[in-house]
Amino acid sequence: MRVSHGAVCAAVAYVACVACAACAASLGAQTGRDDPGLRRLEQEIVHLSIPSGGKVGVGIIHLETGRELFVNRDEAFPMASTYKVPIAVQLLTLVDSGRLRLDSMVTLRPSDLHPGSGTISNLLDDPGVALSVRNLLELMLLISDNSATDINLRTAGASGAVNARLRTLGISGISVDRPTIRLIADAIGVTNLPPENELTLQRFNALASAVPETAQKTAAQQFNRDRRDTSTPEGMTRLLAKIWRGEALSRANTDLLLDIMRRCETGQARIKGLLPSDVVVMHKTGTLNLGVANDVGIITLPNNAGHVALAVFVKESTENADVQERTIAQVARAVYDYFLFAGR
Repeated sequence: MRVSHGAVCAAVAYVACVACAACAASLGAQTGRDDPGLRRLEQEIVHLSIPSGGKVGVGIIHLETGRELFVNRDEAFPMASTYKVPIAVQLLTLVDSGRLRLDSMVTLRPSDLHPGSGTISNLLDDPGVALSVRNLLELMLLISDNSATDINLRTAGASGAVNARLRTLGISGISVDRPTIRLIADAIGVTNLPPENELTLQRFNALASAVPETAQKTAAQQFNRDRRDTSTPEGMTRLLAKIWRGEALSRANTDLLLDIMRRCETGQARIKGLLPSDVVVMHKTGTLNLGVANDVGIITLPNNAGHVALAVFVKESTENADVQERTIAQVARAVYDYFLFAGR
């Protein structure tokens, strides 16, 4: 999800159980506090974070051993499009329960076309278009389509249902609160959105174009203090661990979700940016042109070295997007090298 301030404000590109204590002990799980190697990795991550020009949060869990490390573990970071991962979990939970089918068709309405990253609002704006739940899930995760996301959030039962599912899973530190169109409006200072059934893309663009620059700056400052639609590094990483272990969804839908995340087309310069090209990464990115760049996912290490759940968040950065992405890539490479060569 991507936010820009202009006529249409190119809007936005979106945004525990390592094991139980007994299992973690049996696996020899260690945190950065009692593991000298992880402490050195933490120091390296802190050093690599300095050029970002903002605050960096990192969550790391080696999934086979339970070894974990968190930097700014309880700090709230805007999720941007990474919040599409918990939305996907709730949507697929409905599929698992039989209340929803992946092949169910959803007819798009004019009010479903929302600004920001994606394809639907650009290419599929003719009346009568219908897409399956699976189509919409893939559009949401593969190319971060915001229109698909807001349809999926509605289909999943809205924010309350997503947060309730997270609580059932024992995940804290993540809050999903608004559809992307509301989040974008708040981020760029649009305060007078009409009811959803009256809101067309053209009307939103006109409202966005009318926001004075001073109001945009005020909105950005308020957005950075807003705890809605945020995650802590620990919360997101523990959700990724739950997904990978098959504790969030059925085996079939776990495999489906991870396969879609493996094919994610956004953020190639982030977690994947400095890794060997054949390394499998199942991930989801998030971006806001307010100094926010994120990437969260699971790295498959070569040579049977296991898997690492990794969340890297950057917020309030004063540097450009390339620098933010380079920070994420360097952190990911440090984590990869540590668990492949030093941390086994």
